Amino acid sequence: MASNALFANFFVLFVPFVVVSSAPAQPLRWGADAEGGAPYIFKDPQNPRHNIGFEVDLAKVLARELGRPIAFVQKDFKNLFLDLNRGDIDFAMNGLEVTPDRKAKVRFTRPYYIYKLQLVVRAAEKRFQTLDECKDLPGLTLGTMEETAAERLLDRLGIAKKNYDGPVECYQDLVAGRLDGVLLDLPMAQSYAKPNPRLRYTGAPLAEGYYAIAVKKDNEPLAAALDAALDRLLAGGELERIYSRWNLWNEDQEKLRLAAVADITAEAQGGFTFAHYFTYLVEGAYLTVEITLVSMALAILLALPIALARLYGPAWLRGLAMLYVEFFRGIPVLLLLYFLYYGLAGISEQYDLWIDLRLNPFTAAILGFGLNYAAYEAEIYRAGISAIPQGQWEAAASLGMSSPLTFRRVILPQAIRNILPPMTNDLVALFKDTSLVSVIGVVELNKRFQMLTKSGGDWVEIGLVTACLYLVMSVPLGYLSRYLERRWGVKS
Repeated sequence: MASNALFANFFVLFVPFVVVSSAPAQPLRWGADAEGGAPYIFKDPQNPRHNIGFEVDLAKVLARELGRPIAFVQKDFKNLFLDLNRGDIDFAMNGLEVTPDRKAKVRFTRPYYIYKLQLVVRAAEKRFQTLDECKDLPGLTLGTMEETAAERLLDRLGIAKKNYDGPVECYQDLVAGRLDGVLLDLPMAQSYAKPNPRLRYTGAPLAEGYYAIAVKKDNEPLAAALDAALDRLLAGGELERIYSRWNLWNEDQEKLRLAAVADITAEAQGGFTFAHYFTYLVEGAYLTVEITLVSMALAILLALPIALARLYGPAWLRGLAMLYVEFFRGIPVLLLLYFLYYGLAGISEQYDLWIDLRLNPFTAAILGFGLNYAAYEAEIYRAGISAIPQGQWEAAASLGMSSPLTFRRVILPQAIRNILPPMTNDLVALFKDTSLVSVIGVVELNKRFQMLTKSGGDWVEIGLVTACLYLVMSVPLGYLSRYLERRWGVKS
């Protein structure tokens, strides 16, 4: 009996331990943005379901060293630190430059790569050869990515810049002649600029910095484990083999054996004061309103002829009008903006057309929203006109009025009372949709908010001010809509 009791106690005490110990380890969640492109992490051209890149290879060997699987989680690059501190991911690794303001938010591991910046220009560029020479050329604009070392350097030198979300768009605009040069990290230049015969490097690489893995500040065990794993990979030559495979190993990487995050001694940037950022946000708000009003004006001009074509045109014209409406209502406006800005420029370059199809960001934004919202407005106008009783036409005809005169003096004024309220609602919707134009380089209100907060500004304070500006602009539109409903007798 005693032996049975002893066996039972052993079973109760140790079997759970064995079961728990043998359970597979939970994978570490690695946050990165595959949209950022080569050579960090990007889609395999042979199999788009798979990611490739030197950081993908690095994640594989880190999983081996840590003894835990690592699962990739797609995240927006701009929100990596938010996702990390919120607990959505365990670590972020995506070409993250170690900067003082970022060190205040997260715990960085020891560096795993040493980068430099490279200035890229068009092959025929003769005006300047170095970044310093750019300071003396008025009207010159360089492309870069926001919240990067390159952006901070351009700001420090006082060189006009245009920010992008990714490197592909930067180099595309440089080829298209919209930029005078691009300043980005050398790995990006090697992947996108070096293979392009229309582009070339100018000047030597400059402004050395570090890439490191970001971990939540209170997760010191994971950070220490990653530090140790990177040390082993560096000492064993694994890092050199990975980087050589991607043509990234150079003499700078020899310094990794001595580098540590503590080497960066610059003080963290101070926060923005209200006086510093409010005027900047107001300028963005003005641009938001300008895009909204001009785009809606274009939509209105296009919508009425389309609606009339669907109502009164011959069969072929009705078909074309219906095709327009269904096409532009069926595609995302974001895709349309990309096509107008990048696609048309590519067509112009590829086919050497007699007309230059390259649009500036503001024009592309106006045209994109105007074409898209014209499809919705056309349906509103068609419904509003169709709601007028047929007897109105007959009464006007009995008075000897022609059809165009009847439409202009009898039908359209009555239809306006049906059209105006929903049209005002669309104006409010368009006002909020203008935040999408940041993808083609228009720095409107929402984009300015993101740039400020990612440069060390307070999310809550600047976010509240931005929200107030949106409300100041949008609430009057809501009141206008309700006023029109009462004024024209439209019952909700």
